[in-house]
Amino acid sequence: MPGLKDSAPYGAAAMESFATSPRSDDPYRYQVGFGNKFASEAIPGVLPNGQNMPQKNKYDLYTEGMTGASFVAPRAENLNVWLYRIRPSVAHQGFTKLPDNPDLESTFLPLNAKVHTSPTQLAWHPFDIPSDNETVDFVDGIKTLAGNGDPSLREGLAVHVYLANASMGKKAFCNTDGDMLILPQQGRLDIQTEFGRLMVRPGELAVIQRGMKFKVKLPDGPSRGYIQELFGSHYTLPELGPLGGHGLANPRDFETPLASFELDQEHWDIVYKVCGELHSCSQEHTPFDVVAWHGNYVPYKYDMGKFVFVGSISKDHIDPSIFCVLTAKSKAPGVPLADFLIFSGRWDVGIDTFRPPYYHRNSSTEFMGMISGEYGGRSDGFKPGGASYETGFCPHGVSFEEFQKATEGELAPRRIHENTLVFMFESSMMFTITDYAMKRSGKLHKHEPKMWDNLKAQFMDHLDEVEADLKRAGLPGLGFREMDITQTDIRYLF
Repeated sequence: MPGLKDSAPYGAAAMESFATSPRSDDPYRYQVGFGNKFASEAIPGVLPNGQNMPQKNKYDLYTEGMTGASFVAPRAENLNVWLYRIRPSVAHQGFTKLPDNPDLESTFLPLNAKVHTSPTQLAWHPFDIPSDNETVDFVDGIKTLAGNGDPSLREGLAVHVYLANASMGKKAFCNTDGDMLILPQQGRLDIQTEFGRLMVRPGELAVIQRGMKFKVKLPDGPSRGYIQELFGSHYTLPELGPLGGHGLANPRDFETPLASFELDQEHWDIVYKVCGELHSCSQEHTPFDVVAWHGNYVPYKYDMGKFVFVGSISKDHIDPSIFCVLTAKSKAPGVPLADFLIFSGRWDVGIDTFRPPYYHRNSSTEFMGMISGEYGGRSDGFKPGGASYETGFCPHGVSFEEFQKATEGELAPRRIHENTLVFMFESSMMFTITDYAMKRSGKLHKHEPKMWDNLKAQFMDHLDEVEADLKRAGLPGLGFREMDITQTDIRYLF
């Protein structure tokens, strides 16, 4: 039996009714499902039978409850979990405010002088991982790029990157502001949570929900990735409508940790994020001492390679909601605060169809990042580890070269975006951009408008044909439409 200073976790994965099998790049096992009421115990018989808070728990464990929704939320939206742990979270030595991190932002209202608006497209070259002469862990390496709202309003979101080269030691993180969707782009993340462990590789996502403690180790060395933080909502699966009972991200492909715990009774620091401020809480025991738990407020991960793409098999495009993995509600009915979409290898078969994204102006704001591969025509310099942004109603679309290939090429069935994974954070709310993204990162570059210069008015090459068609239809010619109406000083221009 290891001593109290041994940090090796105890677990009992074999006790679960169903658990995944370990693999070469992931040693852990998981329960599967999305939104389930899970139960997991690392020692048999620890979970109370028929109640949540017995007078005395087995092995003198402490009961600790945690809620992710109001107590009176509808049953389908009520999120909670019961934890049975060696020492409760309340056993600590108090909080100390940490120095401000100038690269971490939480207030995105235009009244904040540290955020900016942009009417045009923006892009960032891949962000630099810290050099070997500095030590930066996951928490210290979070840098905010954009967002909307404010956590104190319980509405909005933030978009961050993390740039880290060191594992967290006896230090954990607890974000009380919002849920964090984490997307590693380089290097796996070994995430230890109160519920158990997650190994998250590039191509997978992890969601650590608001108020959960976790720490991150870097098994592959320096790591880089993206984070979307939700202030006022939780991720759910999008409705499938006419697709029926399955498709897109299927619930059974989401994975939740099995209980495991440590005996460590030494000093730990828990960094809490509260309204964007960082505070350190000292305690003389590990936060990862949960022997058993049950509930539906849990962390989880998902392999995006399991996403079931759907699309048109005849002609034209279907709206990009078909690429939605997760969505989060806003306070307005039927309007999402955030959608998380992915674009990866799939078939493209439309007949008589302009196959790239058509030129468009959307009410939503779009923020894109790339995990791997190439995504031609988005912008110059859009590479893995970088980013791209368009505010609402900003016109955008592929370059002239991509347009030309799409309008003149053979329309044979083909695979597109092979070995590529690109994602989009989309929101119904406008974004503002941080000082770090606009000034300090050194990676900002604007989309080059010259990529569209050759999108000429080709209609003008067909004026004789147009005149003939108008005449055959018994309509006035183009010259009539430019006639000067002197009595009203109005010119009819087509």
